[in-house]
Amino acid sequence: MSEATIPAGRARSETLGWAAFAVGALGVAGVFAILLALSRAPFIASALPWPDDFFYRGLVVHVVFSLEVWLLGVLAFVVALGTYDMAEGPVKLAWLGRLGQVLALVSFPCLFIPAFLPGADPELFNYIPVIRHPLYDIGLLLLAVGILAPVVRHLVNLPGRKNKLSPLGFAASAISIAYVAALWNFLAAGIMISRVSDIVTAREEFNWGGGHILSFAYAAVMFTCWALLARRSVGEAAIEPEAFKVGVGIVAAFTLPTLPFYFAFDVFGDKLQGAFRTLQFGIVAPALIVAVPVFAAVVRSDGWRRGPWRDPAFTALAVSLLLFAVGGVMGLAIDASDTRTPAHYHAVITAISVSGMGLILTYGLEALGRPAVNPRAANALLWLYGGGQLVASLGMFVAGGYGALRKTPTDAAPLVNVAKLGMGVHGIGALVAIAGGAAFIVVAFRALTRHANPGDASR
Repeated sequence: MSEATIPAGRARSETLGWAAFAVGALGVAGVFAILLALSRAPFIASALPWPDDFFYRGLVVHVVFSLEVWLLGVLAFVVALGTYDMAEGPVKLAWLGRLGQVLALVSFPCLFIPAFLPGADPELFNYIPVIRHPLYDIGLLLLAVGILAPVVRHLVNLPGRKNKLSPLGFAASAISIAYVAALWNFLAAGIMISRVSDIVTAREEFNWGGGHILSFAYAAVMFTCWALLARRSVGEAAIEPEAFKVGVGIVAAFTLPTLPFYFAFDVFGDKLQGAFRTLQFGIVAPALIVAVPVFAAVVRSDGWRRGPWRDPAFTALAVSLLLFAVGGVMGLAIDASDTRTPAHYHAVITAISVSGMGLILTYGLEALGRPAVNPRAANALLWLYGGGQLVASLGMFVAGGYGALRKTPTDAAPLVNVAKLGMGVHGIGALVAIAGGAAFIVVAFRALTRHANPGDASR
């Protein structure tokens, strides 16, 4: 995959903005993680006037910013990189990138202010938990349209090209198709629900299809990060460009059959949910197409013991591959509604997050003309975040195997000692991961705001 270097000026400023947007989302999530801890801390919890149900409201905000807003920011960043990488001249509708950023940034306060407003009820739905308040819904809409803007711009710039798409440009196209398909499923769900009910009382059904297809878009982002990180750390031969294109192309192709689902199946029926669940197996083949040669290249590069561990790109790649593999194995063992389910998706989502962190700290900084970060600091935060989440996921998985229920406070039902131990390990791992996430925010913001040299004001 080619090295993308974004030219100085508006293109670099916009792409830099998407990277800062993604990191900023984690910053908001971190603030609410602190507020959540304070709201349960002795003395502080009773000394401050916390809104009713603030813990669950704050939890919704934390989850949405640490998962959806952050991952969508990484998605927009990768799409912007791919758009400028494939450009054969001036980018058509270049202004859509800036418009998207404005809309997405305006969504920030809309998504967290309801946590402090009276009468706003939190709901921990799958995929996208919500706070029932009109301002929160406006925030979700602004976020969706804001990310759609650079996606539409990318697709508009595809026709009329003279040269074959670069791997990065092709990946951005696959990601864009998957994102549009996800939004279509949200729209189709809303149309069908409105005919027999309303979205307010059927939010779970509204989230189902679009949430599933967003996972395809995120998977394509992760595969792209893997390829870029592998090329940077273990060499050009890490994965053949055409094989990579096949992998991400399959991801996009599997989103297309979902377009008529809401018109072919009952929106409240089991067949619809089953159809989306079945399609998730479509991620397996592209994961193997990308991961197997990348893993083989890592082994050939002196093996795991002597690999280039000092390179943050290699660390991010290795940690992400490990988390994705562990999360996949966990998914095969789920047979009940317990904490094994969140253990599975925490591991998989963290795999995506670590790959995005590694991309921003290495390939992204270079493409944006920023100086490299201290490799020791980058490696440490990647291990803290990824390793902490791995331990937390394993703890939840063990606890779930011994009866710990998902979406249920630990003290709400009696647990056997092994389940209690598992949840304790989960808590320790989560604290380590929070420390790694906080370190990433600090390191990434400092890196993104520095210049390659003091005299280069254009950067």
